Amino acid sequence: MHATETPRKTAVIAAVQLPDVDDADHASNVAELRRLLTTLGYDVVGAVSQKRNGLGAGAVFGTGKLKELARYTGGTGVIPSPAPKAKKNAAPDADDDGADEIEDPEPVEPDPDDASDGDTPADGDVPHADVVVLDHEISPRQARNLERATDAEVIDRTGVIVEIFHRHANTREARLQVEIARLKYVVPRLRAGVRGAGDRQRGGVGGKGAGESALELDRRKVRDRVAELEAELEAIAKEEGQRRSRRQGVARVGLVGYTNAGKSSLMRALTGSEVYVEDKLFATLGTTVRALHPETTPRILVSDTVGFIKKLPHDLVASFRSTLDEALEASLLLYVVDCSDPGFRGQLAVTRQVLGEIGADSVPSLLVLNKIDKVTDDELLALLAEYPDATALSAHDPDDVARLRDLIIAFFEADMEETVISIPYTLGRVVGQVRSAMRVLAESYDEHGTHLTVRAPAAEVARVRTLLAG
Repeated sequence: MHATETPRKTAVIAAVQLPDVDDADHASNVAELRRLLTTLGYDVVGAVSQKRNGLGAGAVFGTGKLKELARYTGGTGVIPSPAPKAKKNAAPDADDDGADEIEDPEPVEPDPDDASDGDTPADGDVPHADVVVLDHEISPRQARNLERATDAEVIDRTGVIVEIFHRHANTREARLQVEIARLKYVVPRLRAGVRGAGDRQRGGVGGKGAGESALELDRRKVRDRVAELEAELEAIAKEEGQRRSRRQGVARVGLVGYTNAGKSSLMRALTGSEVYVEDKLFATLGTTVRALHPETTPRILVSDTVGFIKKLPHDLVASFRSTLDEALEASLLLYVVDCSDPGFRGQLAVTRQVLGEIGADSVPSLLVLNKIDKVTDDELLALLAEYPDATALSAHDPDDVARLRDLIIAFFEADMEETVISIPYTLGRVVGQVRSAMRVLAESYDEHGTHLTVRAPAAEVARVRTLLAG
């Protein structure tokens, strides 16, 4: 007997095109949300889109579009009127489940004249959607009103990204970072359950005393848990900081860019390591550090960092600050973009913006136009004319990767000096240190000791000369 597969959830995308977003960017945002939902395991059955001056305070959309959205989910498209409030001192019925009262419905504005640019099917041909997914971050009240109008689960873009991070975190540090962001997202959205007195007071051990409701207690527990996780993350960050400090003086390259730009594939090609690669958004959440392969002298380390995305939730940026510090401490950043994606310019702008927020925009950088195997010759020529200083390559082409490796080595050697270091035989142990930290071009011997002609950073040469003088 074969086990039956759990059917995939279906989703309908709901998006508002604001005045400062052009048609191409709006289409790109919706397409990106589709990919996010695919990564999360949802089947997208449709999209409802509307041009508006802003998100409606009540339920995001106007009355007509709200009903259009509800066709996918079987809802009425109308926010129900509030239930009658119970008398203040009335005794609860025996079967009272303690459910919250329905809030006063927010007014929903009539639709503007702008037509939908979604892919809503004709009447009578509407596939069912289990979930409504907003391409915006919305307030808890907006979400509740949408749930009541559509009779379906409602998730916003932030919730989708947080859930993907939650599923893909596979290191202790990444799991802590994601859990903190997830809990911070959940706190304002907590409400009393169907069973459990949302307005009833709770005291006793662990409570703050009379006047704290069950909902307040739940929120306090979440805040306490966040504080506990942040303390644990801080301890891990200190350990990671110590590891990074031990790498001070080592040449480091950071791969940064939009999610799914091909950073991990390039990491594998440059270092010969078995870094996890998958054609999904946010396949990499932690930081991986490997040596450039074949190894150079001095050694050059390459780090692959978490990818960026439009509208990346602020709490995730804050939580992954320690991971992003790898970019801040790199000697050279490779901005990797998928040049076959029509929206890569906007993606590059997002990457630069996030790195600018942590001060990493001042780190020397090189733009890498990846996936040139997916563009035509004419498109490639146009790209090179637009970005003359960029390096165009395919991470799957060994010759392209070797050319990038040479550029990386040349960058670090540009700051090196060529000099002769003479080491007396009595300090022969220093020879090994020089060989491991500098590129030895020639060597000779006489009655005074070993003479090494080297190329190395000026700071490293000065360190060895101080060692010999002492």
